[in-house]
Amino acid sequence: MANFILIAVCILAGVLLKKFAKLPPDPHKGINAWLIYLALPAVSFKYLPHISWSLDLLVPFLAPVLVFAAGYIFVKAYTRGKAMDQPTIGGLLLMACLGNTGFVGFPLVAAYFGEQAISYAVICDQSTVLLFSTLGAVIAVKSSGVKEVSFGDILKRLTRFPPLIGCVLALSVPHFINIAPLDPFFAAIAATTAPLALFSVGMQLNLSGDKQSGPVVYSVLLYKLVLAPALTLAAVFLLPGRGPAVEVSVFQMGMPSLLSAAVIANECNLNPPLVNRIVGIGIVAGLATTCLWFFMIKAVF
Repeated sequence: MANFILIAVCILAGVLLKKFAKLPPDPHKGINAWLIYLALPAVSFKYLPHISWSLDLLVPFLAPVLVFAAGYIFVKAYTRGKAMDQPTIGGLLLMACLGNTGFVGFPLVAAYFGEQAISYAVICDQSTVLLFSTLGAVIAVKSSGVKEVSFGDILKRLTRFPPLIGCVLALSVPHFINIAPLDPFFAAIAATTAPLALFSVGMQLNLSGDKQSGPVVYSVLLYKLVLAPALTLAAVFLLPGRGPAVEVSVFQMGMPSLLSAAVIANECNLNPPLVNRIVGIGIVAGLATTCLWFFMIKAVF
């Protein structure tokens, strides 16, 4: 119950402070900088060195890849024959293909499955980060029409993305250096992830928009919140192994659209009003749909 109260209070606090408090422009950017450069790498150091690796962990890594590929096909099929420009299609691809497995996923996984399940959520999130930093970057740049994206651009994004760097270091450094004395430090920094991420989400909520965009918004959300986890659930029955790694993977694939993808879509001018509306409505609706998915997952497994 405490985790659900945390979710509600932090999101509501972000909404209310953005609306009523005198804040500088884009106050969430400072919070996101803390999360990206410190909190999310600390999460990797807190959980990844203690994971017992097995074939079951292929599921949380591959699930975002499956959802990305299916999301790409879904958007291309949905937009075929419709009067949509390339920037709009690019924005829809980012919203459908990438889920918020970190900022929203971590606190929800902790609330439903317990803190110990965060380790599997981290693997899902790092796979999402990898897809976002590579294929997501290609989609954003190509859809903006500004320039051709090169392998060097992709490699630069990967080597400079702090959560991915943190993940690599968390998997490698403990094999050479005993970092156990730093566990309390990583735990303290990682503990800021959920409240600050949810607070940032609340500050960025945007539910307004024209009525004409409604069918597009709800079609993308239908895929993101319903079809994507359903596809993942169906796919895991083709793979060996069951357990919390599989359950968390299906649950994570039902997360709303990735906030970082929305930031990139705004920077590349990929129909920002439409993208922001998908993110805002998706976060609110996702709080309900993930609850339903949790009970469905427990009933199936």
